[in-house]
Amino acid sequence: MNKLMRWLTGAIIVVLFISCSTNEALKTNLSGGVNLESIQAGQFDTGKMWTFDFPPIDYFSKVYNFTPTKEWFEKVRLAALRLPGCTASFISEDGLVMTNHHCVRSALDSVSRAGEKLAEDGFYAVTLEEERRAPNVYIDQLLLIEDVTKEVQQAFDSGITDSEKIEYRNVKIKEIRERTALNYKSIAPQDSMVFNVVSFYNGGRYSLYGYKRYTDVRLVYAPEEAVGFFGGDPDNFTYPRYVFDCAFYRVYENNKPIKTQNFFRFSTDGAKEGDAVFVIGNPGSTNRLLTISQLEYLRDVIYPANIEATQTIGNIYSDYAEKNPESKTQYINTIFNLANSRKAFTGYLSGLTDPVLMAKKKDFEKKFKKAIDSNSQLRSKYGNLWSDIARFQSEIAEINTELNALRFRGRANARYLSIANDIVDEAFKASDKIDAKVKARLIPNIFVTEIEKQILAFRLAVMKRSLGDRNKAFNNLLGGKTPEQAADDISKSTVIGSKEKMENLLEGSAKDIIASSDRLISFFVAINSQVKELQQKFDRVNEKMQARIQALGRALYEVYGTTIPPDATFTLRIADGVVKGYEYNGTLAPSTTTFYGMYDRYYSFGKKEPWGLPERWANPPATFKMSVPMNFVSTNDIIGGNSGSPVITKDLHVVGLIFDGNIESLPGNIIFDETKNRSVSVQTSGILEGLEQIYKADRIAKELRAGKIVQ
Repeated sequence: MNKLMRWLTGAIIVVLFISCSTNEALKTNLSGGVNLESIQAGQFDTGKMWTFDFPPIDYFSKVYNFTPTKEWFEKVRLAALRLPGCTASFISEDGLVMTNHHCVRSALDSVSRAGEKLAEDGFYAVTLEEERRAPNVYIDQLLLIEDVTKEVQQAFDSGITDSEKIEYRNVKIKEIRERTALNYKSIAPQDSMVFNVVSFYNGGRYSLYGYKRYTDVRLVYAPEEAVGFFGGDPDNFTYPRYVFDCAFYRVYENNKPIKTQNFFRFSTDGAKEGDAVFVIGNPGSTNRLLTISQLEYLRDVIYPANIEATQTIGNIYSDYAEKNPESKTQYINTIFNLANSRKAFTGYLSGLTDPVLMAKKKDFEKKFKKAIDSNSQLRSKYGNLWSDIARFQSEIAEINTELNALRFRGRANARYLSIANDIVDEAFKASDKIDAKVKARLIPNIFVTEIEKQILAFRLAVMKRSLGDRNKAFNNLLGGKTPEQAADDISKSTVIGSKEKMENLLEGSAKDIIASSDRLISFFVAINSQVKELQQKFDRVNEKMQARIQALGRALYEVYGTTIPPDATFTLRIADGVVKGYEYNGTLAPSTTTFYGMYDRYYSFGKKEPWGLPERWANPPATFKMSVPMNFVSTNDIIGGNSGSPVITKDLHVVGLIFDGNIESLPGNIIFDETKNRSVSVQTSGILEGLEQIYKADRIAKELRAGKIVQ
């Protein structure tokens, strides 16, 4: 018996040892040979997108032996600009503005005249008088930064319920904006200033930002699409790159170019390996300060759904354009945007599924929690926030499964459903008839049935996956058929998409519209009250969630202060870094590429799109130097919104123009890791070479070199 017991005890120990070893091995194998238990959060996991409210002067001094003054930051702030969705900067005292080609793409269409295709052929104003005003384009310059944290947080704290807290906070934010606008009305035209209250650290701090808005913006130069987006989608988010993604506007006031002392001098040499550089731009959004439960929701639900949608709908548009070549110009931006989004979401998801990166995120949260728990006052205020947020996130996920399957108001790329949804919403709001202006908005100018039918089939399939057979109205919409069959039937019978039939429908009373027998209209009428109920349920839970997120933001700021930067908010940031290559594909990516590389890809791919070149580039003059640097990479922290950002040196010389990040930078949405994360820029030396040698744009080249208009 004793022998048996000893044998069993030994066997159990061996099994436990093997089990533990197996678990450790599994953790190690999943993380590429690294024990996940040993992973710790890094100093800059939350990035280097420093705000101008509290820039890290001591850090810059220590790392770069450079202590910028208040005047330095002010000049940088006033030279930097913001376009809708992009960044730009003044690069001459006469209001010349530099940004990306892809940031002016829509303006090229708007300034094109009869017979012109400027998006394809490019544009250059040979004289000042030929610069063309771009309608609906505006440029913002950040003039005012004011801390309003105390006001907003006091308003939030004055609420008793979560709903009141959110309401009082929003009312106070609106009050601050309106009050400031009124104060400025006496010293500036009302429409020339725009004010926003910006939340940092998810409510840990609030700042009032006041922008000078320039509305007389004229196009000066843009290259052809073929070089502005050389390599197309296959090369997008990759490096080495060979892209001439630059463009120039000019800002006017009183019908004259503005005069400004705040601009970046244009470097003729560009950037070199090891140079310290600073990116000044407006990064759009990041999710680095979310809790693990919030990140897991993005990983398991949001990003997979976004990837599927952009992939499927992108393929629908691409296939149509391939079958109908005459439509390519019309849909090229849609196809690019969907492909760009798909790559971005795929990259974001890769970060959330990387066990090492997620181990670093979990370690940060663990240390944050420990800092709260070790302080009795902080623990009493903030100790339960993570569990509360996780619970509310779970409830939101459950509600959203059904709500997102039924809610289509204003949703792009689902036009059969979104138009029908909007019509029903407007009919329920109207007392008699739908307003004429609303009717005009509801009727689409262009509706391609072949495209929309396929998108409808995809959306119905997604809805079927979410709803199953539980929703009677949806079952009636399908009529016992597959999503593809139902989409075919609906497209043949519905009034949606037919201008004449929709006009007849909308001419009737709101009651007539609601009583319509059209299958799509009937569907949205049937689910109207259900969607409202689900939306109210979502709003109640979301208010609780947002109240906890704001409290967590305050906790974060109390623990870390400004030693870490806040998430991106499409507001002005300064990101430090160095020009540096990296390892990739078993080799090395150089920090700088040259024009030689562009021609190599042009010939290697048989001169075919998307590596084709316009005539003037395919046959450059003998004086054109292919050895001139074209693009470069640096370790600066960027994300969408940084497109068009100037890359500057300590002495305020611009050496590059941000246009992309590499594929390894995409997990930067949740965590920054400069091992391989790189921003990609056009070299200023390459911009000058192209302007002078290829385009003979001497007027602009001279202005860049002199920093002012040269007569």
